[in-house]
Amino acid sequence: MPYKDEDIDEIIEMALSDHTTFAQIEQLYGLKEKEVKALMRKNLKRGSYEAWRRRVRTFSDRREHYK
Repeated sequence: MPYKDEDIDEIIEMALSDHTTFAQIEQLYGLKEKEVKALMRKNLKRGSYEAWRRRVRTFSDRREHYK
């Protein structure tokens, strides 16, 4: 399902937030974690995407329910 630019911006903002889980994004937009990561990879610069993934990975290792 193609999303409008505003929806993509909102999904990216939610994914970048430390306070929004992948489950919340899925509930609102129907995107699974893997699809959110693909959308982020496609729409962020490579360095920004890699920094985001590193942060998500680091925090999810420390907390049981980070994303």
